Amino acid sequence: MKYRPFGRLDWQGPALGFGCMRLPTIGSDRSNIDVPEATRMVHYAIEQGVTYFDTAYPYHGGNSERFLGQALQGGYRDRVKIATKLPVRMCESEGDFQRFLSEQLEKLQTDHIDFYLFHGMRASRWETVQKFDFLAKAERALADGRIRHLGFSFHDSLDLFKTVVDGYDWDFCQIQYNYMNEEHQAGTEGLEYAAAKGMGVVIMEPLLGGKLVDPPSAVQALWAQADSDHSPAEWALQWLWNKPEVSVVLSGMSTMQHVEENIASANRSAVGLLDEDDLALIAQVRDTYNELCPIPCTSCQYCMPCPNGVDIPRNFASFNTAAMYGTFDDARRRYARTPEEVRASACIQCRQCEDLCPQSILISQWMPLVHEVLGEGRPYEECTLPQ
Repeated sequence: MKYRPFGRLDWQGPALGFGCMRLPTIGSDRSNIDVPEATRMVHYAIEQGVTYFDTAYPYHGGNSERFLGQALQGGYRDRVKIATKLPVRMCESEGDFQRFLSEQLEKLQTDHIDFYLFHGMRASRWETVQKFDFLAKAERALADGRIRHLGFSFHDSLDLFKTVVDGYDWDFCQIQYNYMNEEHQAGTEGLEYAAAKGMGVVIMEPLLGGKLVDPPSAVQALWAQADSDHSPAEWALQWLWNKPEVSVVLSGMSTMQHVEENIASANRSAVGLLDEDDLALIAQVRDTYNELCPIPCTSCQYCMPCPNGVDIPRNFASFNTAAMYGTFDDARRRYARTPEEVRASACIQCRQCEDLCPQSILISQWMPLVHEVLGEGRPYEECTLPQ
C-alpha cells in the first residue's frame, strides 16, 4: 500500500481508505450486512495495508459501526484507524454529543475513536454545532482520549466550507470530490484551502456514487484513445491521487473484486503520475459528460419558490444526472420516493419561473417531459427536447 501525508499530523494515511457505507448485504435490506463476506473483505484490506476505515452512525441502518467493531476483533483494531461521525442532523440537545459518542464507542467495541467527524456539515448543521457548543464538548473528549482527532464531513457551498474551516483548528476534513466536481461544493479551491491550513483531506464519492464506472458510449470512446489501459474507475482514482493535497481516497466497496481492484490501483498511485496528455484526456471526458447534460440549470434558485410548490432545481438535477450518466432507473426510483407536491408533475405551466430564470430555460415545457421520463417511464431516447 502507498501511504501519504495526512496534513500536519505525524501519521501517514493509506492512499485507499475503506468506506463502510456500501458493504455487501443479504437481500434488499441495507441493514442486513453479509457479515462473513464483509469481514473477509475488511481483513483482506488490512492485510494489504489499508489502515483507515470510515463509518458513520446511520450507515446500513445503524449496523455499520456495529459490524466494524465486530470485524476488528482478534487484534485487527490495533492495526487500523477508525473514523466515524456524530449524526448532527439527529441532535436535538446539548446532551446528544455525549449520548451518541458513548453509543458509538460501545458499538465499535473500542475505548477511542481515532478520527471523529461532525457529519455532513451544511448551514443548518453548522448552526447546530454552535448552538449546542459541540466544539467544547469535543474538546473534552479529545482531552480525555475518547477521540484522538477532530474533523468534519461536508456538503454545501464553498463559502460555507471556508467558514467552517476557519471556525476551529481542525485536524482534517472529508469532502465530496472527483473530476466532475472541481467546482461543486468545496471543490478544488476548498481542497487547496484546507490543505494550506495543515488539514488532512479525506475524499468521498471519488467515483460519484459509481456513476463514473460504466460510462456512456461517447465517454467510453475517449477512454479507448488513452495509451494506458486504466479502467474508468482507475482513471478517476488516479486523478485524485495525482494531487498532493489529497490525503486518503475513500471507496465504498461492495464486493471482494472492488477491494482487490482498488488496492491494486492504489499500489500504482503517486503524486504527479499523470502527465499533461492524461489530464487533457480527463478534461475531455469531463466536457463530454457536461455536453450530455440536457438542461442548462445552474441551481441558482432564482425560480424558487414555485407558487405551486414544485422543487424545480431538484427535478432538473435528477433528470440531468440520469441523462449524463445513464442512470435513469435509479432516477426513477428516487423520483417515486419524492413527495408528489414537489415533483415535476405538479407544474401547472404558469410560467412565472421563466421570467426569473437567468438561463432562459423553458421550464413549463421541460417539467412535463421530466415527469414523462422519470414518473411514467418514457424512454429518454424517444424524447424531443425543448430548445
